[in-house]
Amino acid sequence: MMRVLVSDSLSQSGLDLLAKEADLKVDVETNLASDELIDRIGVYDALIIRSATKVTAEVIDAAKQLKVIGRAGVGVDNIELDAATRHGILVVNTPTGNTIAAAEHTMTTMLALSRNILPAGISVRNGEWTRSKFMGVELYGKTLGIIGLGRIGAQVAHRAQAFEMEIIAYDPYISAEAAEKLGVHLVKREDLFKRADYISLHTLLSPETYYSISDAELALMKPECRLINCARGGLIDEAALYCALKEGRIAGAALDVFEKEPATGNPLLTLDNVLATPHLGASTAEAQIHVAVEVVHQVINALRGLPVTNAVNQPKIDWQTLEVFGPYLTLAERIGSFQAQIVDGQISEIQIDYRGDLFDEDVTPITVALQKGLLTPVLQTNVNYVNAPFLIQQRGIRITETKTRSDGNFANSIAITVITDGGKREIEGTTFGQQDARIVRIDQHHVNVKPEGYMILISNQDQPGMIGLIGTILGHNHINIADMAVGRSRIGEHAVMVINVDSLVPRDVIQHIANQDQIFFVKQVKL
Repeated sequence: MMRVLVSDSLSQSGLDLLAKEADLKVDVETNLASDELIDRIGVYDALIIRSATKVTAEVIDAAKQLKVIGRAGVGVDNIELDAATRHGILVVNTPTGNTIAAAEHTMTTMLALSRNILPAGISVRNGEWTRSKFMGVELYGKTLGIIGLGRIGAQVAHRAQAFEMEIIAYDPYISAEAAEKLGVHLVKREDLFKRADYISLHTLLSPETYYSISDAELALMKPECRLINCARGGLIDEAALYCALKEGRIAGAALDVFEKEPATGNPLLTLDNVLATPHLGASTAEAQIHVAVEVVHQVINALRGLPVTNAVNQPKIDWQTLEVFGPYLTLAERIGSFQAQIVDGQISEIQIDYRGDLFDEDVTPITVALQKGLLTPVLQTNVNYVNAPFLIQQRGIRITETKTRSDGNFANSIAITVITDGGKREIEGTTFGQQDARIVRIDQHHVNVKPEGYMILISNQDQPGMIGLIGTILGHNHINIADMAVGRSRIGEHAVMVINVDSLVPRDVIQHIANQDQIFFVKQVKL
């Protein structure tokens, strides 16, 4: 008998599926304290949780026979993934279970905001009947701008088409051809802000997307624009949004998520042109059934040794492949993630040039590692070594591989070129021994960079004083430099700096650097 512990509330449909498995003994014990979970976990083969249970490294250390952790939901920030991977424990989640619920809630808030449903309903309950006070607007013929055309964004687009809206989107990680199949026209980010009557956010929260809607973006929006966020708190600078709404610079906002939750006392809630809900995007009876059934199927398959489709951490790779390619798997994934965070424009193709005799073997695992790294900053926990190639294909991004002899600089290296509608960027990397991965070239600039932690990539004019200027700005903002690499092609032309720092650099500091003379662009990267 294998034992399963369900430590958070789970829909009865999921529990019923578990009960049908004759060789599983299922215990449902919710609200366990951390020390209680540590005491009990040692006898279980599987653990099923939602967001309440914290699966810490201490819990995993005590899990002597645990084979799989199932998360009934998308986020796995309550699980120590590195510890689970070290112990060979598979972590699975349910990224699709709440898709319809989140898409429908987006449409619900869009409609309710347009027709003043909340204030009109309150008015009627207060004994009033002032119809003229609540004049609304129609969705018909309006332009909906979607930022993030993933699972939920695509479903919102599909539903908005029924209202005969024009759909435009910004998502650099899907090809124009794939978007056209969805009936969506891809545009540049700035153009979306200028054109849209409604803007709906469907991206995950990351250093790049934090406060990605702030004063500059709000200033581009039309006065009749309405902003909808049913994705993640922190995407919007709430102070900037408050000013824009209060001053009538945009028409309204519908918010299901906030930077700090519960959002009680948030100034936005004092405004009549704000519709707010308490993070209800996934809160439907059907969604809870879907995630429960989906996670149970995943856990049962994992216990049976059958394939799982939503493994969050890396499935095992045979030791022979790991012996040969191990360092390059890590390098390729990190270069992919680095490229995803610095590239501009719509990605259409990725070219991988394997250089050196080492790559005479099958390089498929390295190519998959690159694809996982490229998509992880966008989709985060939804990407793994199993589904990364499918997701790349689904987004219409072409992958090409070539193998060439070493160019003489390094015995073996990988050069990865990402092509977009705005140009291309090439990054080359190699490894020194089993642990020391390095980026050795960015476009034509030779560098020596450790791809890890928090990093800043700067393109600047090659002239005296640039290194001191950047160092001074970071120092004044109490940001410690761990390492710095510089590269240039010719004296007095373009140069690059790659700076490893100890902590995330605030958005305003990045903007301050970007505003300096002779700085061409600045990108922050987290690996």
